[in-house]
Amino acid sequence: MTDKERDRALLDEERSRLLGLKESLTEATEDVEREPTGDPSAGGHLADAGSEIFERSRDLSIVQDLEAQLADIEHAKARLANGSYGTCEACGKPIGAARLAARPATRFCIEDQQGAEREVQAG
Repeated sequence: MTDKERDRALLDEERSRLLGLKESLTEATEDVEREPTGDPSAGGHLADAGSEIFERSRDLSIVQDLEAQLADIEHAKARLANGSYGTCEACGKPIGAARLAARPATRFCIEDQQGAEREVQAG
């Protein structure tokens, strides 16, 4: 198996994992929407309604994060096709194999990722 085939397999595996998580969360959210237990007019308790709204909001936020990760996978596949996969988008240096194995869709080497995260925290 070539490096490119291995990288594509890693990306496909991560994409499948993320799609599975998204599907299970989407189904759980749809179930809650169909069967509201906290509706006071249906004999539910107001606190239950608040809990359901919080959980639904949390699940939708997670789904949005998964969608962003899926977009990163597609971006990584495009980079694989054009030959720039495995190269840091910030400095142009190679991204370590261990980092790519752990985060196949990563766009930055560990140093540039840490720098970006420090900027966000300071910002």
